[in-house]
Amino acid sequence: MTTQMIVRIDSEVKERFNKLARVEGKTSSQMVRELIEDYIKERDIGNYVDDLWGRIGGKLRSRGVKQRDVNKAIREARKSRE
Repeated sequence: MTTQMIVRIDSEVKERFNKLARVEGKTSSQMVRELIEDYIKERDIGNYVDDLWGRIGGKLRSRGVKQRDVNKAIREARKSRE
């Protein structure tokens, strides 16, 4: 479900923004949605951590590392801290 957001901005800023959106072949609404989504992605630490783990996991899998290898390394690291 979508909803509306009303934002007040300077008329000159709005006009410049609309021109830039048109240059990119987008509506100002599309641009605002993308900007808000990017803002959230950049600042949502949970999403960042999930993405980081996904990238790490992909690299490990591409190198042939198995889940049991990761679990073993974690156990060994925890033991060494005790």
